[in-house]
Amino acid sequence: MILAAEAAANTSNFTGFDPFVIVFTILIALGLYRIIRSPRRNPFAIAFASVSLLVFLFMDAVMISGW
Repeated sequence: MILAAEAAANTSNFTGFDPFVIVFTILIALGLYRIIRSPRRNPFAIAFASVSLLVFLFMDAVMISGW
């Protein structure tokens, strides 16, 4: 009974997919930086990358709060 209570208290929501989400977030941020610094700016690409980065940052915040 004590072991079951301790095992339930130490559960973690960390999965193998979590590092991939963080890596994708970093890649999106780097891509957005490169698009903004480019001499030929594509407004659609900037908007799409910005929305994608916001979604992934929100996913990272929810994911990390669950650890």
